[in-house]
Amino acid sequence: MDAELFPRARTEIAPGAVHVPDWLDAGRQRELLEACRQWARPPAGLRTVRTPGGGTMTARQVCLGWHWYPYAYARTVVDGDGAPVKPFPDWLDELGRRAVRDALGVPSQSYDIALINFYDGDARMGMHRDSDEKSDAPVVSLSLGDTCVFRFGNAETRTRPYTDVELRSGDLFVFGGRSRLAYHGVPRVHPGTAPPELGLTGRLNITLRVSGL
Repeated sequence: MDAELFPRARTEIAPGAVHVPDWLDAGRQRELLEACRQWARPPAGLRTVRTPGGGTMTARQVCLGWHWYPYAYARTVVDGDGAPVKPFPDWLDELGRRAVRDALGVPSQSYDIALINFYDGDARMGMHRDSDEKSDAPVVSLSLGDTCVFRFGNAETRTRPYTDVELRSGDLFVFGGRSRLAYHGVPRVHPGTAPPELGLTGRLNITLRVSGL
């Protein structure tokens, strides 16, 4: 990975879905990681998400702005310690809107939700759609730490056709327009692939959304 014959290029995976490799430089990655560590502390910190059927998600999560729980939003951690959700910072909104401009070349509404998922080596995320928002603004996904396989599908079914994309630390993935409600998931994380200088074991995914609430 350190020395590649050809640099990874910006790729449109589907209409409105774009992968931008190495969008975050090393310094910005460290800043985001430190912010995530602060957000993960209680109250309203990192938690295990339980599904209505009694199962649990293997990736743990903390939210900013609005608290997501299956399948709605609240202002408090209704499925955890009951504390008010942590505020969504202005600088993260600015980062999200810049991500949309760089990936899609269009302006975006102001972002007000962050879902931050932490994956250890055994964590996965099943195919799902981000459909609990009232807004159709693009979803912004930022990766830190271990490399993962990100499976990006279609809006009709959880099954094929889909495309598997390798997301590394610092990568950006944005999906909107016709791909806004596409099913997507993380079938695999590759442990030990994070940049050593980042100081992170595991993978963090920072997903930014516009609530429309």
